[in-house]
Amino acid sequence: MRITVPAGGVGGARFLRGLIAEAPDAEITVIGNTGDDITLFGLHVSPDLDTVMYTLGGGINEEQGWGRTADTYHVLRELAAYGAGPDWFSLGDADIATHLYRTSMLAAGLPLSAATAALCQRWRPGVTLLPMSDDRVETHVVLAGDGDGDGAAGAAGGATHGTGNEAGRTVHFQEWWVRMGAGVPAAGFDFAGAAEATPAPGVLEALAEADFVLLPPSNPVVSIGTILAVPGIADAMRAKTVVGVSPIIGGAPVRGMADKCLAALGVAASAVGVAAHYGPDLLDGWLVDEQDKAAADAPELAGITVRAVPLYMSSPVATAAIARAALDLAQDLRS
Repeated sequence: MRITVPAGGVGGARFLRGLIAEAPDAEITVIGNTGDDITLFGLHVSPDLDTVMYTLGGGINEEQGWGRTADTYHVLRELAAYGAGPDWFSLGDADIATHLYRTSMLAAGLPLSAATAALCQRWRPGVTLLPMSDDRVETHVVLAGDGDGDGAAGAAGGATHGTGNEAGRTVHFQEWWVRMGAGVPAAGFDFAGAAEATPAPGVLEALAEADFVLLPPSNPVVSIGTILAVPGIADAMRAKTVVGVSPIIGGAPVRGMADKCLAALGVAASAVGVAAHYGPDLLDGWLVDEQDKAAADAPELAGITVRAVPLYMSSPVATAAIARAALDLAQDLRS
C-alpha cells in the first residue's frame, strides 16, 4: 500500500506517528510544508520538516511538540549577550546542529530535497520525507492591524511583543506567528515564490503512485494551503482519492491558531468550513469529531463522504485510532 501525506508540523507529525502504527508495511511519502522556512543567524531553518523528522525519529520535545528533547540554549544566550537578533525565535543547541548541517549542504549546492534526505539518514523516520519544493517559497502575512499583540507564543516558542496598528504591512509568517503570537489580525496570506516554484523531485511521482492521499489535521491555510499553492500538486491530488482529518473540533482548532488564519480568508472555523474550503474537487472523504457529526448533513459538503469519530489525539492509542479511521474511509471510497 502506498500512501502520500501532505503535512505541516505538530498535528501532521503526530498523525503520521499513528499512521505508521496502523500501517507499518505501507510505503508512506510525506510532502512537507516549507513555506514556514526562515533564515536565522545565517541558518536555513525548516520547522515543519524538522518537526516531522524529529517526531518520527524519536528526538522531539514531546511537551512542546517541536524542537529537540532535553535541549539546551547556551548558543542562544550567547547571541543575546552580543545583542544579536532576533530574540523571539527559540533555537536549541542540538537543533542548531541540524540547521548548521542543512545550511552547509545548501551552500555546497545541494537542493533542499537532498539535504533533507541526508538529515533523515540519521533519524530514519520510517517515511520518505520530501519538501514540497526545492525552490524558496515563503508564507507572508498581510497585517490588518488594530491587534493587541498579546497572543500566546507561537509554535516555534519565541516571546511575543506588543504591536500597534500595522495595517498593510507584510511580514514573514514566523514573525506573525511567533513574535506577534498572531495578535495582529491577518488580512491575507501571500505564498511568495509559489507560483514560480516546481514540486521537488519525487513529489508528483508520490502522488501519482499513491493508492490514496491523506490530509492530516494540519493548518489548512498556511500548511496544506501552502503546499497546494505549488503548481502541479493540487491537480495531482485531485486525480486521487483524498481523505482529510478536520483540524477544527467544536468550532475551535485543536492547537495553534488556524481559526485566525481561516478568518483572514473569510472561512468559518468549523469542520464544515474547512472541508468546504478544500472543496469536493479535492476532498473525497472527511473525518470530523463526534461533536461535529451534523457536518454529514451540511449542504456545503455535498459530494464529500463525512464520518464522525473521536478526533482528539490525546494518546498514542487515540491517534492510531484516528489514523485507522482515515485508512478505512480511504479504502472504502476506493472500493
